[in-house]
Amino acid sequence: MDVPQSDFDRLVFFEHARKTAEANYAKNPLDADNLTRWGGALLELSQFQSVADSKNMIKDAISKLEEALSVNPRKHDTLWCLGNAHTSNAFLTPEHEEAQTYFEKASQYFQQAVDEDPGNELYLKSLEVTAKAPELHMEIHKHGLSQQATGTSGGSSTSSSAKSSKKKKSSDLKYDIFGWIILAVGIVAWVGMAKSHVPPPPPR
Repeated sequence: MDVPQSDFDRLVFFEHARKTAEANYAKNPLDADNLTRWGGALLELSQFQSVADSKNMIKDAISKLEEALSVNPRKHDTLWCLGNAHTSNAFLTPEHEEAQTYFEKASQYFQQAVDEDPGNELYLKSLEVTAKAPELHMEIHKHGLSQQATGTSGGSSTSSSAKSSKKKKSSDLKYDIFGWIILAVGIVAWVGMAKSHVPPPPPR
C-alpha cells in the first residue's frame, strides 16, 4: 500500500510518541498528561489500521484516557480526547443503535471539556459537530450498504471495476470522517509533545 509521505511522517511521529509515553508510564503511572498523550497517539495511529484493528486501538486509547481521568477528573484535554475516541468508535460501528450510544458518550465528554474550558473554540466546535454526527453516520452506512448490494450484482468485469472504485470511495470516506477528529487530536498531541520536550522526528 502506498502511504503518502505526510501520512508516513505522522505515523512515525505518533509511533514514537506512543513508545515514549509507554516508557514514561513505567516510570510514573500517575502522570495524567503522559496518559493523555498515549491515548491521543493511539487514536492517531488507529486511522492507519484495518477496521477491526482500528477499533481495538481505539478501545486501548479509551482505557488510557479513562486512566488519566482517574488521576485528574477535570483534565479538559483528556475529556476532549475521550469524546473524539467515542466519535471514532461510533463511525466504525455499522449498527445505528450501538453507534448512537458512542455519540452520546462523546457528546457528554465534549460537554464536560467545554465546562472545564468554556472559551475553547475546538471543544465548542467538537460539541457542535457531534450533534450532527448521527445523521452523517446514517448517510455513510446507508450509502455503504447500497454500494455493497449493487457491487455484488452485474457482469464480472464491470462489477469488479465498480467494486474497486467503490472500495476506494469508501476508504476515502473513512479518511474524510477521521479528518476533523484526527487533525484536532494531532494538534493536541503535538502541543503535548512540545511541552514534554520530546525531540522532533528527524528532518527529511
